[in-house]
Amino acid sequence: MVDPDAPSRAEPKYREWYHWGVINVPDTNLNEGEVVATYIGAGPPQGTGLHRYVILIYEQNERIQFTEDHLGFSMKDRPSTKVQQTAKKHNLRLLAGACFQAEYDDYVPVLYSKFPDT
Repeated sequence: MVDPDAPSRAEPKYREWYHWGVINVPDTNLNEGEVVATYIGAGPPQGTGLHRYVILIYEQNERIQFTEDHLGFSMKDRPSTKVQQTAKKHNLRLLAGACFQAEYDDYVPVLYSKFPDT
């Protein structure tokens, strides 16, 4: 799951902000996959308007030996991780996608307060 509008739709300098990633999912059992980026919900900064959140589902031909650092509940490295580069590196085929929009609300400061590095 990525936010292509980070930090704002008007100036998306990160173009993608990585919110969630799971690999090596057996069949359709997401709970048994390997979490490489811990889920962080939508949290657009105040004054940045609507953000699109895109969930992409890829097909793996074989098990991925993930050698990069897993992204825990932290802001670190999320703006620099690019899903398209990862898909190309591991020969993944896009199967489906979905999206939703969200904007700043009263929960965003609560979400941000949970990060150790904000």
